[in-house]
Amino acid sequence: MNNDPFARLGLDRQVLTVSQLNGRARVLLEDVFSNVWVEGELSNLARPASGHVYFTLKDAGAQVRCALFRQNAARVRAALRDGLAVKVRGKVSLFEGRGDYQLILDTVEPAGDGALRLAFEALKDKLTAEGLFSAERKQPLPAHPRRIGIVTSPSGAVIRDIISVFRRRAPQVELTVIPTPVQGREAIAQIVRALGLADRHGFDAIILARGGGSLEDLWCFNEEAVARAVDACVTPVVSAIGHETDVSISDFVADVRAPTPTAAAELLAPDSNDLQRQVASLQRRLLLRMQHRLAHDRLRLDGLARRLRHPGEKLRQQAQRLDDLDMRLRRAFAAAQQHRQQRVVHLDARLAAQHPGRTLALLAQRLEQLRQRLPKVMQERLRAERLRLQAQAQALNIVSPLATLGRGYSILLDSQGHAVRRAEQTTPGQRLTARLGEGELSVRVEDNHVAPVTLSLLD
Repeated sequence: MNNDPFARLGLDRQVLTVSQLNGRARVLLEDVFSNVWVEGELSNLARPASGHVYFTLKDAGAQVRCALFRQNAARVRAALRDGLAVKVRGKVSLFEGRGDYQLILDTVEPAGDGALRLAFEALKDKLTAEGLFSAERKQPLPAHPRRIGIVTSPSGAVIRDIISVFRRRAPQVELTVIPTPVQGREAIAQIVRALGLADRHGFDAIILARGGGSLEDLWCFNEEAVARAVDACVTPVVSAIGHETDVSISDFVADVRAPTPTAAAELLAPDSNDLQRQVASLQRRLLLRMQHRLAHDRLRLDGLARRLRHPGEKLRQQAQRLDDLDMRLRRAFAAAQQHRQQRVVHLDARLAAQHPGRTLALLAQRLEQLRQRLPKVMQERLRAERLRLQAQAQALNIVSPLATLGRGYSILLDSQGHAVRRAEQTTPGQRLTARLGEGELSVRVEDNHVAPVTLSLLD
């Protein structure tokens, strides 16, 4: 039979076994598709205890099983999860045992937007572990801010929307724009600088704002340097990045996340009309409280005037109270004395019930019972131990090497008395002792079949 996997089967009826068929198919696939890149979406991710990684790579119309063995899985830095878009490299193979078509991988990389999502999740997990997102680190926003810093681009609709909200709701609030680019790699350092500058100016609050865009456009707000700059601010920070559905790392670190820049302005801009209504309400409440307090104090003064009495009357009331307390004290003393007498009688009765003679009689009775039980218990214990000893002797006799020798086996011992278990432990011409069931024999090794040897016939 031709062993070339690429050779066609003969025209005559050449029959292959299943193993031969799968073996040829595997070699053919691995030779033709030895190093291919494939892009798709992860699903059915499995990580068994062996350290290997198994998953299915799929697109809209098909899927293929993939295997990433432990030594290659250790080099993959991406946090693999179901739904992640990846690019993989490997060879097409066949698992012969089941006849399954699969990819044996050596490289896995995030693909397209998946790389940014992967970096986003990795930084989010890192900062979560450090506690940067915890509620304990969040600062409350001021109820009536007077000076607010706005870190954003000086041009565009964002700053105009924020100014419009404050002009309509709280024109008394002083706004200061700290200009910075909000897109691109060069914007990262500028945003960090602007946040530090705003924090040092002593604003009541800071708005970090940017309009909507793609994930790449908003990416500078997902950088670790910007997140740590937001966390380092002593001033409360409101993050308003993108549209309502956009979420950034800065949103998680900031003290408050606003769905849009306009919403951020509304959070910090108290409505002037509401404030006027609150002041009017407080004025009415203050007037009512003052009127109520004056009426209350007037009634209290009238009551005190009616209660005012001559000191002699007060002394007579106190003398009467003193007599009442004296009689109550005498009654209480008599009752306490009677209670003590009753308690002494009760304790005396209890003491008589606990006389030592009674206890000694009970203990003597208990001792007699134990003395009668002791011989019986000892006999039962000796009988049990005798039975256990007999069982152990029988078990020992079963595993004894003497029993084995009695069945016709022998033990070879070297000159030191050690048992010989392998031919490699002997040399040709070596003297050994063969221990039998009854007696011993002295034997000599003629050949251990390990290496050719020639012995003298006269030895």
